[in-house]
Amino acid sequence: MTAQEAGGQASAGAMGLEELSALPATVNVTTAGRALGIGRDKAYELVRAGKFPVRTLPLGGTVRVPTAELWKVLGVEPRRGVGAGT
Repeated sequence: MTAQEAGGQASAGAMGLEELSALPATVNVTTAGRALGIGRDKAYELVRAGKFPVRTLPLGGTVRVPTAELWKVLGVEPRRGVGAGT
């Protein structure tokens, strides 16, 4: 079971605030796309075109998206105790 499914929502469904705030430090493009309300294929298309709305991190054969930057684009405040110095 994935982290997304553990939240009780289908992987294609919208991501709620609780699920967003529980994401790890980086997520895959599919998860980031879901948080942004776009599908997997469109998310990867945007990454390939260099137009994904959040900075991506190419790591070998995979691409990761920093969750903090995803939160910033979505206007989500990180949970207390998460982040620098807390």
